[in-house]
Amino acid sequence: MAPVTDRFEPALEQILAFCAQDPVERVFLEDVARRRLGRFTAFGDDRSLTALCHVGANVVPSGEGCGRFAEAAARGRARMIIGDERAVTELWDVLAGLLPPPRDDRPGQPVYAISEPPPPGDTGLRAATEHDFELLLPACAAAHKEEIGVDPMARDPDGFRWRTRSQIAEGRSWLWLEDGAIRFKAEASAWTPSAVQVQQVWVDPAERNHGYAHRGMRDLCRMLMRDVPSVCLFVRPENAPAIRVYEGIGMHRHGSYRSLIF
Repeated sequence: MAPVTDRFEPALEQILAFCAQDPVERVFLEDVARRRLGRFTAFGDDRSLTALCHVGANVVPSGEGCGRFAEAAARGRARMIIGDERAVTELWDVLAGLLPPPRDDRPGQPVYAISEPPPPGDTGLRAATEHDFELLLPACAAAHKEEIGVDPMARDPDGFRWRTRSQIAEGRSWLWLEDGAIRFKAEASAWTPSAVQVQQVWVDPAERNHGYAHRGMRDLCRMLMRDVPSVCLFVRPENAPAIRVYEGIGMHRHGSYRSLIF
C-alpha cells in the first residue's frame, strides 16, 4: 500500500494502533484520544500511521518525519511542544522560523517507567477528595511553578482551579497528608489501559529530605499497578534528587523527551 503523502485526520482505531507500538512514549496521545479531547493530524496509509501529532494547548508529535506537522502546529497557539525528543526536534527544526523563540528549551529529559511493583512505602497515601481542594491548590500551583517556571495562579487562575478540581474529581490526584502537611502528592497527566503517566510529584518544602518522596512514589506505583501494567514519568535532567527517587524505587530509562515552553 502506497503511503498517503497528505496529512489527514486519523480514526480512533488508527491512533490506538499507533500508540500501542510504544504505550509509554505515547501515553498522552492515547489518553486524549480515548477521552475525545484532542485534535489529531497524521501521516501514513490505510493500514497504519507513520506519524501522529496532537495539536492543542500542547503540541505533541510522535513517529517519523515530524517536521511535516509544522504547518498545522504553527496555526495553533501552543503553550508547549513536548514529546519524544527526536520527534520534537524534527518538528522544531522546521517550525522555528514560523514561531517566536521558546521561553525555555528542555532537551534530554529522561523518561522513566516501572512495570514491577516496588516494596511498600508504608505511607498514608490516598486518593484526593473535594475536601482536599483548598489544601491541594497551592501545592499544585507550587509544583507547576517549580516544573514550568510560571505561576499558574497568576497566568490563568480560573483555568488552573478548574484543572485541579477536575483531576480530583476524575481520581487522578493523590496525597499523603500528615499533621496538616503534604508529605507527598502527585497527579496523573495521562491514563490508558497500558500505563499511567505521573506528573507534579511534590513534597512540602518543610517536609523534604526525610525520604517521603521515595516512600510516596513506591506506594503510588503499587496503587496504580493494580489497574495498569506500567507507571511512567519524565523529569528534568538536572533534577538529581528526583532522579535518585525514581531510580531508587526501580524505575528504568525509557527514552527521552524534549519540551519547548512558550
